[in-house]
Amino acid sequence: MSTVLLRQVPVASPVHRLWAGTKMIGVFLISLVLMFLPSWPVLGVMTVFLVFVGVLARLPLGTLPRLPWWFSALFVLGGLLTAPVGGAAVLRYAQIATFTLILVAASFLIAWTTPMGDIAPALAKLGAPLRRLRMPVDEWAVVVALTLRGLPLLMEEIRVLRAARRLRPKDGMIARAAGNPLIDILTAAMAVATRRAGELGEAITARGGTGQLTAHPSAPGLRDALALVLVVAVCLGCVALHLLL
Repeated sequence: MSTVLLRQVPVASPVHRLWAGTKMIGVFLISLVLMFLPSWPVLGVMTVFLVFVGVLARLPLGTLPRLPWWFSALFVLGGLLTAPVGGAAVLRYAQIATFTLILVAASFLIAWTTPMGDIAPALAKLGAPLRRLRMPVDEWAVVVALTLRGLPLLMEEIRVLRAARRLRPKDGMIARAAGNPLIDILTAAMAVATRRAGELGEAITARGGTGQLTAHPSAPGLRDALALVLVVAVCLGCVALHLLL
């Protein structure tokens, strides 16, 4: 799958300039509306709104995922399995699939328009009230930030390992190992991930520890308030549309 995942697309746009926490709140509000009102009109409005946000973010068409054939095949298979139950079940399955794709697209919009270094500070600020309950907010924010930062690296390593495996000669012990390609690649990926984790830990320690990851100054501004007003208006419009229909 040749696409940009969990990495910022380096273009200048109003969406890129928003605070990371604003985007997270917006996606959370959208997910709440879709969770309780997963009707087709609401799904359609949210789809149009996300397309509008993507255009406003000036994301090139090459950013869109090129999904592998088996991904589409799984959706089709799910529809075929629900078909004997009845038309209502198929319709419900289609709504759930659309709901899932919209949430995935909204999450990707955050990744495509936000530097990964801004995620942890935003999460720490949003979770500040939980500190009164002695919750490890900073630790949670660091875990999420490091996971988001490490996944693209791991995916790239897996691509390299798969390409290197195809180029290996198929003789002797290597030929016998080729009988378990999944185990071979996963074992190598685990070794690479362990090495990268050690290097990342040493780099974080040298720069002052994990506290530095959440100490980056970040705060919402006027544009963030306007953006949230727009998201709330769209969500309320979806609620009103659902009640009218």
